[in-house]
Amino acid sequence: MPTVIFNFSDDRQQVVEAVAGLTLMQVAANHGLDGILGDCGGACQCATCHVYIDESWLEQLPEMDGMEDDMLEGVAAPRLAQSRLGCCVTVKAEHEGMVVTFPPTQI
Repeated sequence: MPTVIFNFSDDRQQVVEAVAGLTLMQVAANHGLDGILGDCGGACQCATCHVYIDESWLEQLPEMDGMEDDMLEGVAAPRLAQSRLGCCVTVKAEHEGMVVTFPPTQI
């Protein structure tokens, strides 16, 4: 199982084991992390699973599709170049040590 490092806006950090094949949103929810809401349950319909992917990992992820890009236009926290929706990023074994930061707010 790959580990994912989640950083919170208040400088906390939590390292969790992720099941490959789950999305970042599912991993965060399974570990009870409070930085993500995922109100739509992972259907790419609410943008409350907005995360910032560490720049060193961006090239290892598939490009976002148009739906994710459109949803990111409405996020509550600033949209940055490394913004993604947690429901649209599937964890793989090769993502060992991926660093993900929660924005200061989801709503």
